[in-house]
This record gives sequence, structure tokens and C-alpha cells, in this order.
Amino acid sequence: MGTPEFARRPLEYLCQSGRHQILAAVTGPDQKSGRGLKPMPTAVKVAAQALGIPIITPASLKDESFIDEIRKFGADIFAVVAFRILPENLFSIPKFGSINLHGSLLPKYRGAAPINWALINGESETGLTTFFLKKSVDTGNIIYQEKISIEPDEIFDELYLRMSNLAGPVLEKTLDLIEAGKIQLREQDDSKATPAPKINPSDTRISWDNPAEKVVNFIRGLSSIPGAFTIFRDKRVKVFRGRKSDILSDSKLSPGQILEDRHKLLIQTAKDMVEILEIQPEGRKKMSGDQFLRGYQPRKEEFFGDSLS
Repeated sequence: MGTPEFARRPLEYLCQSGRHQILAAVTGPDQKSGRGLKPMPTAVKVAAQALGIPIITPASLKDESFIDEIRKFGADIFAVVAFRILPENLFSIPKFGSINLHGSLLPKYRGAAPINWALINGESETGLTTFFLKKSVDTGNIIYQEKISIEPDEIFDELYLRMSNLAGPVLEKTLDLIEAGKIQLREQDDSKATPAPKINPSDTRISWDNPAEKVVNFIRGLSSIPGAFTIFRDKRVKVFRGRKSDILSDSKLSPGQILEDRHKLLIQTAKDMVEILEIQPEGRKKMSGDQFLRGYQPRKEEFFGDSLS
């Protein structure tokens, strides 16, 4: 059971491995997307079609006809990756229960956006966790965990791809342990739990009055979707890459103010400088900081974030 690209890769891995039989793929209904608002299938549906796996796309996980249909498969286990919250009468159907693969080292970063928040908070390590589902989201007993180092300049897109590629082997190892009866369940310590809530568009504006390191991590955690943004000349500008600059802060500048420099796009923060490496003005393609300087020629008194959209 899964929806996005993150779930597609472990599905393909399990099918190609052949160690466990995949009876069906449960995913979301097609969603209208693009300029023509054409119905678009989920990444998991596309993969399942290519693999010849039966596909179920319930509008509601509580629908009795869906519950009846899923029972008929007689599955030993449900494997859930980046899907919806399953009601108890659904996740309790299989003989061996239902497992979830989560993109963090639980109990840290429980919630919908664990990879984003690990980057935003400047973590140097994250991981993948498999656990048995229970009523409370992301709180079930842990079956298996694998740690993953985060590179200093890694952005969300890059870490997401690495973790999705590792998800298949982790899920297969979990299934192997369950099948062999060798699991050693570990309860989660709720006192060490941290949240990773869904990121809304209103949460993506850059606060230049934070230190440079925090600003850079915020940009990394949202790149490229939904993308951190700021305001320049009354229009939104998305920022996809940045780094803390070695250039000393200018006490005469205010947070968000652009430093005069012909070759580097430098922005004053609370106490230091951020160099913008990749940026996208509204209605334009992505460009380097240098290209932005040449094209827009910002004046020394101009700011990022100096007005509201």
C-alpha cells in the first residue's frame, strides 16, 4: 500500500527480488494534474501496471466493498509505505498484521514529513524504520531500523532518492525476519518522540532574521518541492540551494538585505551571511545566484522578504 515515488521503488525491488509474492497494490485514485487537468495515476499505480500486479484504488479505506475485496486476497501481511492512515479493521486483517516503513529513526520525526524535518533541523543522521501498525500513528513496536548519514550539503530531493532506493532492501529484510520468526520487537520510547507534521505552503517562507546555518537548513529541507521562498520586488522567489558564507557579516546591513557583490548573491541574516546558489524568480526558470545578479542587478538598499505577497 503506497502512493508516491518513495513507495514505488520498494514495490519494484520486492517484485524483482521474488523472495515474497506481491498479491496486489493498493494506492490512491488518479488525480487531476497539469494544465489540462488530466487524471494522472500515482507512481505506485504506474509501477504496478508495468509489473502486472492487481491494483486497487479505493476512494475510502472504510468502504465495506473495499474491505471485502482486500480480504479475498488472503494476504499474510500488508506492507505500507507512504500511504494513508489505515483504520484498525483494515490493518488487523492479515495473519501476520500490517507493517509500515517510515523515513526516520522512530520515535524521532513521527508524522507526514520526516525527511524534510530532519534536514530543516540540521540532523547529520536519519534512517528507515519498520514497525507494526497500531491505532496511534507511527507508534507501533519497531521491527527493524537502518541508520543513514546525511551529507552536509544534501537537499531533500537527493536524500529522498537515496532513502527510497534503500527502502526496498530494508522492507525485504523486515519480511524475511517476520517469515523466519526472528523478530525482536522493541517498544518506542514516547519520551523521545519528536513531530514531523505535514508542511503547508504557509510554512515555507524564509526568515532571514535566523542565523545563516538555520536558513540554509530550511532551504535544504524544502528543496525542491514545495521550495522555500522569499519576496523580491513584490514577487515570490524560490530558493533551492544556499550555503553559509565565509564573508563576515556587515553590521550596517539588516536581515534579508542584499550585499553588494558582483559575483556572489549574498544575503545578510541575523548575524552572518548566506550565499544563494540556486534560485527561481516567479515565472522564470531556475538560475544560479550569479545569473540572478546579472539579470536583476539588485541595488544595495534592496531586500529579500521586504514585502508581502
